Amino acid sequence: MSLTDRVQAILLKPKITWPVIAAEPGDVASIFSTYVVILAAIPALAGFIGMTVFGIGGFGITVRVPIVSGLVNLVVGYLLTLVMVYVLSLIVNALAPTFGGTKNLVAALKVVAYSMTAVWVAGILSLLPALALLGGLIGLVWTVYLLYTGLPVLMRTPAEKAGAYTAVAVVCAIVAGIIVGAISSMFISGGMMGARSIAGASPMGDVLIKGADGTAVTLNGGAMTDLAKRMETAQKSGDPAAAGKAMGDMLGAVTGSGSAVPIASADLKSMLPETLGDLPRTGIEAQSGQAMGLGGSSAKATYAAGERRVELSITDTGGLAGLATMAGWANMTMDKDADGQIEKVYKDGARTVREQYRKDGSHGEMTVILSNGVIVEADGTRVDIGSLKKVVASIDIGRIEAMKRAAK
Repeated sequence: MSLTDRVQAILLKPKITWPVIAAEPGDVASIFSTYVVILAAIPALAGFIGMTVFGIGGFGITVRVPIVSGLVNLVVGYLLTLVMVYVLSLIVNALAPTFGGTKNLVAALKVVAYSMTAVWVAGILSLLPALALLGGLIGLVWTVYLLYTGLPVLMRTPAEKAGAYTAVAVVCAIVAGIIVGAISSMFISGGMMGARSIAGASPMGDVLIKGADGTAVTLNGGAMTDLAKRMETAQKSGDPAAAGKAMGDMLGAVTGSGSAVPIASADLKSMLPETLGDLPRTGIEAQSGQAMGLGGSSAKATYAAGERRVELSITDTGGLAGLATMAGWANMTMDKDADGQIEKVYKDGARTVREQYRKDGSHGEMTVILSNGVIVEADGTRVDIGSLKKVVASIDIGRIEAMKRAAK
């Protein structure tokens, strides 16, 4: 059964699907490599795109996470998800006899991993931070239901005890989540349970996910499994930098785009004009950075005259740029009009566009995710949305889309 078919089956037909899952052969390594590491990447990557591209805003102010910080959060959050899955599996397995069930670690991992499908799939809503909480609540409710229907089948607990088993497991999950959340405040350099569980898994083929508009994301499972083995080797060597680099490569392998480095920040800087109409350029900067093998580059210029001000930026996330197209793959749109403010998200050919502006023209923002994943943003004060569109149109977007990324 393909990955897409399995996801649909467990979400839409859980009572029929659980017995099929119970009968399937497998071990901890294969379940992680063929399912967990792929699905768990959805909320991590969507959250990264949502917080670094769209940001959280209100009252004309938008807050975005810097790219390098976002990359660190992505990696740490992804790692912790893998750890949490393994920890919850141990908890579910240990609780089985208490509720008349049979201990079996592989079965416990199956019920935890496939139950969490709902949370991971709903995580795609994190592309738009305003919808992230809603997505989390929907995913959580459905995950509890999947756990409730799966425990009697996988852990062989009596049906009448499934409710209590589920309640205790959920409470333990919340407690474990609080503990792991505290750990996440520190940089994790060791104890990568997820990596150890994945290592040694049998190779899997590529998985292609296609959106309704034809946009596709390839999940390179074979490369991912190979990189997981490298992670284990790096971990055993006691070299945190090597383990972090392997983790970065692994995240890139999830999307099949990890072999590219960001476009040079100097090249991005050269695309920023000296003037925007009658607004002279008052400042310009370019920067690049790397965290755990994942890099990003950006260039930003400020233009101002009197009370009018525009910030124009171009950002490339290198190997993760392919994941920016997940915004297009999700085919998400928005058209919101409230409190004197307009917000729109729509498709413009292969590009994804977000507009947010005050009707009185006091503030506006426009973000365009290009077909190659490069992000162009214009933020204006005392500049209307029509003028911001002209700002974005004033740079050679086609040339930016044609820029090539160098291989690592």
